[in-house]
Amino acid sequence: MSRNVGNVVLDVKGISLSFGGVKALTNISFDVREGEVRAIIGPNGAGKSSMLNCINGVYRPQQGEITLRGQHFHAMNPRQVAEMGIARTFQNLALFKGMSVLDNIMTGRNLRMKTGLLAQALHLGPARREELAHRERVERIIDFLEIQAWRKTPVGRLPYGLQKRVDLGRALAMEPRLLLLDEPMAGMNLEEKQDMCRFILDVNDEFGTTIVLIEHDMGVVMDICDRVVVLDYGKKIGDGTPDDVRTNPEVIAAYLGAGH
Repeated sequence: MSRNVGNVVLDVKGISLSFGGVKALTNISFDVREGEVRAIIGPNGAGKSSMLNCINGVYRPQQGEITLRGQHFHAMNPRQVAEMGIARTFQNLALFKGMSVLDNIMTGRNLRMKTGLLAQALHLGPARREELAHRERVERIIDFLEIQAWRKTPVGRLPYGLQKRVDLGRALAMEPRLLLLDEPMAGMNLEEKQDMCRFILDVNDEFGTTIVLIEHDMGVVMDICDRVVVLDYGKKIGDGTPDDVRTNPEVIAAYLGAGH
């Protein structure tokens, strides 16, 4: 890939996570560089979503540390992590099905709202001006994701592929510097996958957003990612460029299969 990739922005060192006696992650280390698209791959149950949950504050690992732009964060909740500039989409959509596309994406602006709840509820001057500014930002995201035709449609009525696009829009509304995508193309047909790939690359290119994604489609990973880290049973078995990973015997044995 011909991206301008910069210095390390996210550094994951020696992360171990257990639930009771079950080890979900064991001594996982990798880094993410400014401006890159970084993939985490592996079979089901490899610990990929658990790793994202550690990065965005849902889980607190028993060992290891995570730093973002040199700032160490430990025992932070998801809101505090979001305030540091990390946004996340989820494998299982957590959208508000009865709300419109526009209103769902507006919920991503909550972190950016400065006026108090009372002022917002009463639509007082500053709150109204702020809401208009946020709405303008959301409209730009709607245009960017090409979902203008559905902006007033309740999300629950949309096809699955469009719902995933709305989920991406809500994350973008937070103006993240680091975007975590948990299987953004799961359950999509070929055309929907191609669209989502294009949007991910455009987010990276136009917004300069660094992206970490979990994805099962190896064609997608090999096409759009700069580097790939491979997990298997909670352990790291590979890390490098798509070509490095594709030819790694341990990865082939565990995941890709001899046909690759």
